[in-house]
Amino acid sequence: MKKVGVFITILILGFLIFYFINPNQSTAPSPISLPTIETKEDGDRMIDNKDEGVVAGNLEVPWSLVFLPDGAILVTERPGRVRLIDNKGRLRSGSVLSLEVDKKTNGEGGLHGITLHPEFEKNHFVYLYYTYENDNGQTLNKVTRFVYENNSLVSESTIIDNIPGSIFHDGGRIKFGPDNFLYITTGDAQAPDNAQNLNSLSGKILRIKDDGGIPDDNPFSNAIFSYGHRNPQGIVWDKDGRLWSTEHGRSGISSGLDELNLIKSGNNYGWPDIEGDETQNGMQVSKKNSGVSDTWAPASAAYYSGSIFFGGLRGEALYEAVLDGESVKEIKEHYKGQLGRIRDVIIGPDNMLYLTTSNRDGRGKVQQSDDKIIRVNPDNL
Repeated sequence: MKKVGVFITILILGFLIFYFINPNQSTAPSPISLPTIETKEDGDRMIDNKDEGVVAGNLEVPWSLVFLPDGAILVTERPGRVRLIDNKGRLRSGSVLSLEVDKKTNGEGGLHGITLHPEFEKNHFVYLYYTYENDNGQTLNKVTRFVYENNSLVSESTIIDNIPGSIFHDGGRIKFGPDNFLYITTGDAQAPDNAQNLNSLSGKILRIKDDGGIPDDNPFSNAIFSYGHRNPQGIVWDKDGRLWSTEHGRSGISSGLDELNLIKSGNNYGWPDIEGDETQNGMQVSKKNSGVSDTWAPASAAYYSGSIFFGGLRGEALYEAVLDGESVKEIKEHYKGQLGRIRDVIIGPDNMLYLTTSNRDGRGKVQQSDDKIIRVNPDNL
């Protein structure tokens, strides 16, 4: 009996030795160490366009960022703050703005998108999308406009309100299009059927004038531009003016089927009636989806040199969708598992990619100095 016990012990020890020294075993990628950028300046203008690294750190769930004309950056933090990184690369202490937002514990509500008016240099208008709780305790989303002056956001006015909100699926990306109209992504607010309801603002991509008015050529004579969306969080236009959107697919145990859609006026993108490669008359199939065995959790979209780049939250990667006209040739992965959860991705005025991590959102593994804004040269990918 003792001999049997010794034999089993030797087998176990042998297995452990093999496991730990085997050079071919599969291991998760290690986090990468990125340098902190020391910007070089010529007056107020950064002149070094080659450095890659951490632009700013110790942020709390940076959701969206935008460049000011002088090279400074405004970044939203989901708990309700707008922060300023000046044109010398310094993260200012305190906030440009602090909002009272409805931020459910470990949920997705809060301060989301930010964008500048196309004539910002004349009017100094800045637009924000955020979740709030009304007087009846109802969770809603709205877009409001501020005036940026003396490093502060003041004079708030409502542009569009009463967008259904929830602890999950609040959408939140806002951008002005080439037509100078404001485009807004909204989630289904955990009420999937509302994505098909043209009387509801949830599960849609909206298109409005800069003051909240309805453009004459909107397809349904209201704010809705497209519908049948689950939780779109990225919008961008390619070089030919085509609108693309990234969208979160189903979640939970059966996660996957995240989408990249080509958006056209009045189209129905199927949620919750179809997903993935399913078809149904009158509904659009995505140009690319992640399939049932992979999850991107896409949270942004930026166009550069024939590709759409977007951040992956659960996918923990910078994804690149290589376009061929209205088709997607392939999906490439960059920094897979190395930076953690990636949320916003934009192209800066220097043609560099700027990424935000989202490791402090309750779902990620917090790394040193998280959350960060990271600068990447897309030509080096």
